[in-house]
This record gives sequence, C-alpha cells and structure tokens, in this order.
Amino acid sequence: MRRFIQRMCLIVFMAACLPASLPVWGQQNPQRLVLKDGSYQTVTKWEIKGDRVRYYSAERYLWEELPKELVDWPSTEKYNQERQSRRAEVAGQLAREESADREAEDMHSPQIAPGLRLPDQGGVFLLDDFHTEVQLVELVQNNGELNKQMGKNILRAAINPLALSSKQTVELKGDHAPVQAHVPQPVIFVNVTPTDDIADAVANNRQGKDSPIPAERYRIVRLQTKKNNRVVGNLKIGITGRVSEKENWIRTTSTQVGDWAKITPAEPLEPGEYALVEMLDKTQVNLYVWDFGFNPDAAANPSAWTPSNPAPQQNTAPPSLGKRPPN
Repeated sequence: MRRFIQRMCLIVFMAACLPASLPVWGQQNPQRLVLKDGSYQTVTKWEIKGDRVRYYSAERYLWEELPKELVDWPSTEKYNQERQSRRAEVAGQLAREESADREAEDMHSPQIAPGLRLPDQGGVFLLDDFHTEVQLVELVQNNGELNKQMGKNILRAAINPLALSSKQTVELKGDHAPVQAHVPQPVIFVNVTPTDDIADAVANNRQGKDSPIPAERYRIVRLQTKKNNRVVGNLKIGITGRVSEKENWIRTTSTQVGDWAKITPAEPLEPGEYALVEMLDKTQVNLYVWDFGFNPDAAANPSAWTPSNPAPQQNTAPPSLGKRPPN
C-alpha cells in the first residue's frame, strides 16, 4: 500500500509539471515561452521568423505569433531545462519503483510456467502436466482427520515423548490422496510458516544447541497401503522422541526460487502414494504431512490451476488451533 501511495504521488507530481488541460497529455512535451513581463505561453514548439516568434499553443491548438523581443530567452531556457530534468527524475523514479515491484513479485509469486505464477500468500503446490497442459495443484496438510485449507500457515505435531520405547504409525485415511500427479517427477513448491508454537518449541528444545540443521528441510516418502489406510511409516520412538527406524525416503533435490523451496524427485517415481514431510532435525519429522500420489492414468485434479484459470485469492488468516490434549 505504501508503495502504491508513493507511486500515485509521483504521478501527481509529474502531472503537475504539465498544464492542467487534459488534452495536453497527448501533445509533445509542452514547454513554456517565458515573457519579459513575467507571463508565459504554453507551447509544444516554436520557430523564429525574423523578428517574430511563431509557436503552436498547447492550450488553444493554434499557430500564433508574438514579437521576438518580448520573450525572456534566458528564463525560457532555464525553465524548460529544469522542467525536463524534473520530468526525467520522476520518470526514473517510476521506472525504479516498477522494477522493485517486479522483483518483489518474482520473490513472493515467481512465474513457474508461461502465464502461471505461484500465489503470493504461500502454501504447498504441486506442478503437474495433464494431457500436455501445465497445471498447479495445492497440497493440503493431512494427519488422519486433519485436512484443512491452511495457505501459508501449517501445523506441527510433537512426537509423544512419554513412552520409554514404542512403535507408532502415522496413518492417512483412504487408499489414495485427493491429488494425483500425472508426471513421474512432479515438482513441489513450498512456502510455509509454522503456527503451532508449542510443538515448534518442543522440537527445537529436543534438538539441542549443537544439533546441526538438516540439509533438506523437506523430503518425500513413499507410503504403504494397509487396510484402506496409507502408512507414512512405522516409527520406533524413544523417550527423547528420536526416530530410530529409517523411512522409505525418495532422493530429491532442493533449490530456492524466491521465497519458495523447490523440491524435485531425483529419479522418476513409481506409481503409488507419497507424502512431503518436514524434517524437524535429522531424525525427527513433523507428523502433519502433505500427501499426493502418482498415477499417469488418473483423472484430472478438479482444483488444478492453469494459465487460463489463475489461482483464486485465498483467506490467509491463521487457522484456529485448540489446546494440545494432555499427555
């Protein structure tokens, strides 16, 4: 909003450099012939014919004349040079503002395909290709019953630290994720912010001051189908919450695109069910995941955004979070 107001002020200032008449905007850079009595004529051009000055009036749109000796030539030259300098300065400022706006847009809402940009409110999105049409599909967080539109805000679940040793499964209901990719190496774009401060603090405290930050914050895991559920993994968890059993991880590459992380499978996926998980550290994972599948024969994703169907504006207000149940 501030940048918009500044730009409008610059435009108003630039307009003030011109005569008030609207048709002048269509004229060629109106100037002034300053007269020795202090008055002036607003003109678009002039020429000297002997002892007369012939000029085209920017106000009356007529060719007119006046004696050459009535014109204050030093003041005319000074005024027009200063005015041209002001116009150039304002035009340069507007150009810099537009360039800054484009850079900011590329950071918050980068273009990932012709006519298709990521939304500036953030979130998690899968870039798909359905029948040669590029599509962008939103992935929502899922942890059993959880399946809400969160936008950039996400939830984190702390691993239960009470049991001395236990095996836990993270299960998602249903045989298939709502979103199915049609290409074997779908690209996932992530720009999220945690909203569960309690779980975030617990995870950070468990890491310890000297624990290194994982090289890959987001990873992809292959899910197992079991009794109409999809199992993220069988986790053997100790009292500290450390995960001792490795998951069925998919090798990925991660790059930064503006404010977004771009996650790409290093090799083509096999048809099946998958999930994007957030690593809290090298051995802890966020139990809220973003699930999807790969099925080249699946129907089109009904919520897909295409270059001809841009992303709608979303409500980015943080979700209402209840209290964590007692251990």
